[in-house]
Amino acid sequence: MNKLSLLLLLILIFNRSVSTSQTVSKPHLLKTDHLENPIGIDNSNPRLMWMMDDTRPGACQTAFRVIVGIDSLEVLNGEGEIWDTGRTDSGIRLINYGGKELEPFTRYWWKVILWDMEGMESSSTVSFFETGMMAIANWQGSWISDGRDIHFKPASYFRKEFPAKKEIHSARAYIAVGGLYELYINGDKVGNQRLDPIYTRFDRRNLYVTHDVTMQLQNGENAIGVLLGNGWYNHQSMAVWDFDRAPWRNRPAFCLDLRIDYTDGTTETISTDLSWKKSEGPLQFNSIYTGEHYDARLEQKGWNSPGYDDSKWHGVAYRSAPSDNVTAQQLRPIRNVLTIPAKSIHRIDEKTFVYDFGQNMSGVTRIRVSGAEGTEVRIKHGERLHDNGRLDMSNIDVYYRGDNEADPFQTDVLFLSGKGEDEFMARFNYKGFRYVEVTSDNSIHLDEHSVTAFFMHSDVPPVGKIDSSSDLINKLWKATNNAYLSNLMGYPTDCPQREKNGWTGDGHFAIETALYNFDGITIYEKWMADHRDEQQPNGVLPDIIPTGGWGYGTANGLDWTSTIAIIPWNIYLFYGDDKLLADNYENIKRYVDYVDRNSPDHLTSWGRGDWVPVKSRSNLELTSSVYYYVDATILAHAARLFDKEEDYRHYSALAEKIKHAVNEKYLDRESGIYASGTQTEQSVPLQWKIVPEEMISKVAKNLAVKVEEAGFHLDVGVLGAKAILNALSENGYFEAAYKVATQDSYPSWGWWIVNGATTLLENWDLDAERDISDNHMMFGEIGAWFFKGLGGIFPDPEQPGFRHIIIRPHMPDELDHFEASFESPYGTIISKWERHKSEITYKVTVPANSRATLYLPEGIAGDKILKLDAGQHIFHLRPA
Repeated sequence: MNKLSLLLLLILIFNRSVSTSQTVSKPHLLKTDHLENPIGIDNSNPRLMWMMDDTRPGACQTAFRVIVGIDSLEVLNGEGEIWDTGRTDSGIRLINYGGKELEPFTRYWWKVILWDMEGMESSSTVSFFETGMMAIANWQGSWISDGRDIHFKPASYFRKEFPAKKEIHSARAYIAVGGLYELYINGDKVGNQRLDPIYTRFDRRNLYVTHDVTMQLQNGENAIGVLLGNGWYNHQSMAVWDFDRAPWRNRPAFCLDLRIDYTDGTTETISTDLSWKKSEGPLQFNSIYTGEHYDARLEQKGWNSPGYDDSKWHGVAYRSAPSDNVTAQQLRPIRNVLTIPAKSIHRIDEKTFVYDFGQNMSGVTRIRVSGAEGTEVRIKHGERLHDNGRLDMSNIDVYYRGDNEADPFQTDVLFLSGKGEDEFMARFNYKGFRYVEVTSDNSIHLDEHSVTAFFMHSDVPPVGKIDSSSDLINKLWKATNNAYLSNLMGYPTDCPQREKNGWTGDGHFAIETALYNFDGITIYEKWMADHRDEQQPNGVLPDIIPTGGWGYGTANGLDWTSTIAIIPWNIYLFYGDDKLLADNYENIKRYVDYVDRNSPDHLTSWGRGDWVPVKSRSNLELTSSVYYYVDATILAHAARLFDKEEDYRHYSALAEKIKHAVNEKYLDRESGIYASGTQTEQSVPLQWKIVPEEMISKVAKNLAVKVEEAGFHLDVGVLGAKAILNALSENGYFEAAYKVATQDSYPSWGWWIVNGATTLLENWDLDAERDISDNHMMFGEIGAWFFKGLGGIFPDPEQPGFRHIIIRPHMPDELDHFEASFESPYGTIISKWERHKSEITYKVTVPANSRATLYLPEGIAGDKILKLDAGQHIFHLRPA
C-alpha cells in the first residue's frame, strides 16, 4: 500500500467515525465553488460552502470555523497552516477563501466546525479542492494540430508514447482544445464526459479540462491518445447562423500537459510538442450540427496503446493558441445520463427499420450491427413520423443549408467492416429525437436491442420534485424537465435539433424553472462569462450566445438579452451567492447605460416582442420598456448590495422614471387596462411589479376577466407565458391561474400533453407550419409555477439563498394531495398537503439554519401569517 492509499484509508476511517458519532448536529455536503472535491480549479479565492445536518426543531448554526491546509492529517486534527478563520459567530454557510495565496497544482484539504444553538461543537468530514494551472504561464506544452485546412473532413488521431521509470504518486492530464476531444491513456478512454471542452467564444476564451489519470498510468511504457473533433470551432456544415464564417474558425488543435508526481518527490511533465504523431482513421467526418460518418474498415486497433506500430503515422504541426485566455472548465460536465431502450421497432423491409424510444430527448444512439464489408448504414434521427411510418424531418431541418446526400441532417453514416459486429456511437455530435430510422444499402438484421438511445445533457443534480394527485400536473412537470435538460449542453439552448443555439430569451424565461429543479449554477456562471465575452464595448449583446457573429441585429433587445441582469439576480436569490452578480455588475451597467442613452423618454421598442403568440399581438414598446425597468431595478439592488451608493441613487431614480413613463403612456387608470389589454399586456406589468400599488387590484381583475373570456385558455407568446400564471396567482386570482395551468384543450400547456408530448413544444398550435420544434424550453415557466403557485415556495430577496423562506401555498379543490420538495442551499424545503374530507393536513419542512414565514391562503380558519423555525410543522386546516 503506497502512502496515498494509506492516507485515504485513514481519512475514510476518521470520516466514518465522525458520521457514526452521537453528535445530533453536524456540517455536511461540503462544496468548493458549488462542486464536490473539484480538481483543476483556477479561482484564487474559491467559495467554500456547507450545509447543516440537524433535524431538531429550531436548529441553527451560531458559529463556524473553517480550516484549510495541505496536510490532510493536520486538518483532521484541527490545524490549518493555509487558512484558519478561527471561531466566527455567524450563521453563514458560504465564505470566500481568504488565506495564503494558493499555489498551482496543489491539493488543499479543508473542513468546517460548527457550533449549534446549544453551543455544541461538531466537525465535518474532510473535503478538498485542487488547483490547476492558475496562470497561462504555467503551461509547458505547445499547441499542435494536424496541419490540414478547415475543409479537410477526416478527424485526426494523435499519439505519444513515454516511459514512467519510477513509482507514481499521482498524475493529472490538463488539456485545452480548440474543438472537441477524447483522451485515452493506455487504450482506455479517460472520463465519461461528452463534448469537452464546453463551447465558448474561442477567440476570446478557451477552457481546459483536468483529469485525474493516476490509475490509468503504469510503470514502464505508456501511451497517450487524443482524438479531435470539430465542435463549434470548425463548423463545416452550412446553416443560416453562419457558424461556417465564425471569426475563430480553424482546424482543431490542442495543448496537453500530463503532470506526473512520483513518490520520490520529483515531477515530470509530458507535453505536446513535435514528437507527437498523427494519422487519420475511421472517423471520416464529424459535425456538431448534423452527424458523424464512420468507416469501420479504417479502424486501427491499439492506436492509443503502448507498442503500437506508428511508423506510417506523420508529424504534427505547431499552432498558435486560439486565444490568450485559457482557463479552467469548472462546471458540471455533459454525460450520457440516461440509457433508454427502444419501446418498439417497425421493420419496413430488410433494409429499413424505425425505432421509437417513447420520449423526445437530446442525445445520441449506439448501434450494433453486422453486415457485408462496405455496407452503408444511415442512422437518421427525428421527432415525428409520416403517416406511412417513415421518419419526418420537415419540422427541424428548415434552417439547414448543406448537402443532404453528402452531409445529411441529424444522420450518422456507418460503413461496416465485414469482420463481425460493428459498434458505433457519435462522439462529437448530439441530436434531438424520439424516433430513429435505420436504412442500409444491403440487407441487415436488426432487433429491438440493436439500437440504444442515450439522453445526453449537462449532468446537473436534480433538486426539486413535484408530486400530486393530478396526472396532468405530474406529466407537465416531467415534460418541462425533459425539455430543460434536452437544452442544457454547457449553456442553455433553444432546441437540440434545428439550431442548438444559446438564445438569450429562452435562457431567462426558464431560469426559475431551472433553479427550482436543478443545481445548475455552474452552467450559468459559464454562460454569463460567455455574455461578458460577447458584449460589445457600447453594451450591446447578441440574441444568441455564444455566436460566430449572427445576432447583432435590430431585435436583440431587452426582452431577450436582459439575461445579463436577470440570470445573475436569480442566482443570487436562489443561492445567496453574489459572485455572479458582482462579476456581471459592470456589464449590466454598460447594458442599461446603452439603453438609457438611446431612450431619452425612458421608453424603448428594442426587442423581439411576445414571440409565437396564439393570436393577439402585444405592444412591443410596452413589453421592452418593462424589461428595461427590470434591468435598472436589478442594477439598483446590486449597487446597494455592493455599497455603490452613487450608482444606487442613479439607477433607482432611473427605474422610477421608466416606471412613470410606462404607466403614463400605456396604463388607462380609469379602466385598469394596459395598451390594448391583451393577456400579455396585462400580465407582464403585474409580473415585473411596474403597476402602481393602488392599481394592482384593478389591473389583475382585468387580466382575470380576459382569461375567463378565453375559457381559461392562453392567448400569449413567450413573454406572456412567463408572466401570466404569476400575475394571476400572486395578485388574488389563484383559481384562474390554476385553471389556465391545468387546461388541457387548445391552446394550453396541457393540450401538448394530452396529444402525447413528452417535452414542451415551440408552438401552441400542433398544426402550425413554422416554429414547430417539439423540444423547446421558451414556454417553460410553468415548471417553476408549480413550486410557487401551488407549493408557495419563494426566496426572500432580503435574506437570499432561502436563509429566510417565504411560503404562500394554494390548495385548489381539484387536488386531493400535492407536494413540492426543493433542496435549497440550507437543506430540504417541503410544502405538502393532503385533503381529508373537510380538513387539509398541511406539512411544512424548514431546513436547519433557516426560517420561514408562512402565509396561509384565504378561506382558511385561524391565523394567516405564521413565523416558522427550522423543523417539520404540521397544520390541520379547516375552512373559515
